[in-house]
Amino acid sequence: MRVGNRLEINIMSNKFISIGNRKVGKDYPCFIIAEAGVNHNGDMKLAHKLIDAAAKTGADAVKFQSFVTEDVVTPEAQKARYQVETTGQKGGQFAMLKKLELSKDQQKELKSHCNEAGILYLCTPYEEKSADLLEEISVAAYKIASTDTTNIPFLSYIAGKDIPVILSTGMSSLGEVEEAVNELKLHGLDGKIIILQCTSEYPAPVNEINLRAMRTMDLAFGCPVGFSDHTPGIGASPWAVAAGACVIEKHFTLDRNMTGPDHRASIEPNELKELVRTIRDVEAALGDGIKRPMPSELPNKTRMQKSLVATRLIPVGETIQEADLTCKRPGSGLPPKWFDRVVGKKAARQIQKEETLELNSIIWSD
Repeated sequence: MRVGNRLEINIMSNKFISIGNRKVGKDYPCFIIAEAGVNHNGDMKLAHKLIDAAAKTGADAVKFQSFVTEDVVTPEAQKARYQVETTGQKGGQFAMLKKLELSKDQQKELKSHCNEAGILYLCTPYEEKSADLLEEISVAAYKIASTDTTNIPFLSYIAGKDIPVILSTGMSSLGEVEEAVNELKLHGLDGKIIILQCTSEYPAPVNEINLRAMRTMDLAFGCPVGFSDHTPGIGASPWAVAAGACVIEKHFTLDRNMTGPDHRASIEPNELKELVRTIRDVEAALGDGIKRPMPSELPNKTRMQKSLVATRLIPVGETIQEADLTCKRPGSGLPPKWFDRVVGKKAARQIQKEETLELNSIIWSD
């Protein structure tokens, strides 16, 4: 929150947020969203194939979009540069989006299919009618697109639904994200907000994804953070998990060569499967943070670390000098840190040259 002209850092992050039957937070597996978006091209058969493909990869959720074109763009709105590159110059955003609308019955059908396939259904509403529709069919969370991070009236309306929000922050400054989060919290969503770092270019340049911004927003707002990945391939998402992302969202398609605004910046099912596997490997590699010998290391510990070793034959009862000791493998005897303890003590028995010293090698009492 802002106090005067100073941004107050919130160091108490929410432990987790429930999305359906999943817990999302630092202490839980990364929540992976397969972003189908509008890659169904307005074809329900293709939409169903996307659900099946996402479910087979092990992703936690598949996400679509819901919008009434007339309430999202003006008839004169021009396509973004990447949209021109992927769909051609002809027509504007209105004509392009109108072909990609999904009705309430279609969204219900897709949600039912997700339930059967064992994958969570999520959706992005782009205006109030779609927010109402998704509330009616019991969406587990709203994903708010970066286009609406600064749409404060819409965020206020969304917050009133008391449904968890996953907020993308592409094209926004920290101050604009602060305004969005404050609006959501003000209207009752404190403890139900996840913030995604995002770079709203398709594909996004790797040197502009700014993964450290996740940490900044985590500290500033006390919300779980994640990454909406628009980079080519799968590389950036596992990096984000290593940097602390609790959520990963990645566009996917059945075929990158299809016509449509988002196919080119999407990965295909085999890549999505590899992405999920790699993220789980990253999580396994991160571990629990407790520094200790790992089970696989224990047999090596005694063989590879060192012990105190005699440099000459030391007769029984003789006082041990510094020159009588060295440190060599194996590590099964007295540890090197006991060097000063042993020096000045007497040998309890005859110690052979190159012998590893043990507790019973030394007379410990004077």
